[in-house]
Amino acid sequence: MNKVQVGVGHSGDFTRWTSEFEAKVTARAAAGDPDWSRGARLDPAVVRSVQRFQVGESGDGANLIGKADRAGDPEYSAAVRLFIAEERNHARLLGLLLQAAGQPTISGHWTDAVFVRLRRALGLRIELMVLMLAEVVALRYYRALRDGAGDPLTTQVAGLILADEQRHVPFHCQRLRVAFAANSRPARYFALVAWWVLMVGVTVVVAADHGPALRQFGVGRLDFARGVFALFAVIAPSAIPPR
Repeated sequence: MNKVQVGVGHSGDFTRWTSEFEAKVTARAAAGDPDWSRGARLDPAVVRSVQRFQVGESGDGANLIGKADRAGDPEYSAAVRLFIAEERNHARLLGLLLQAAGQPTISGHWTDAVFVRLRRALGLRIELMVLMLAEVVALRYYRALRDGAGDPLTTQVAGLILADEQRHVPFHCQRLRVAFAANSRPARYFALVAWWVLMVGVTVVVAADHGPALRQFGVGRLDFARGVFALFAVIAPSAIPPR
């Protein structure tokens, strides 16, 4: 399982996150990009899978930024902008990885379209809950890509993205704890149950859609789903504490 420090507090102070995101920008600039010139060798099933994840990482985040601004916390708004920039960098890295493999990006995919519609349906809290479904799936996916692709450049890119995703989850958990702090225990319980239902549905869809690539990584659909559920079992009650 990936080591994700989700935390237990309810603090609304997001200064730590702006500092961490900014430090990552500095470190990334100092380290530079992977050596794209060495090329990549990707199985066709992996190409299709990476193309779909690249689309999912490439949104402009304007809707989330607008909701964060309306929440009235300047530090959180600043952190959200840095988070969005990091996600867009993931899209850039995956696009360059595909290019190194001689493959194109794609303009869209139905799974991403569904996620976007769900995220934009209601307020910040619902958007973050839906976004977290994708983040938890990404934790398991990028670990499988890193460990099972069998290509050095792909392993490096997946490792870079995975390290970022492990930081994104506690960031969103903290904001969700703030959002649910005033809710009653029954309301939190209902939210957790509904969240689990969505998580199961999303995981089944991703496992089915990316099954051929997962096989290339040596990960079966059922093993992938179990890994996602094990992560979510730790993350969900931290984001929405039952009491």
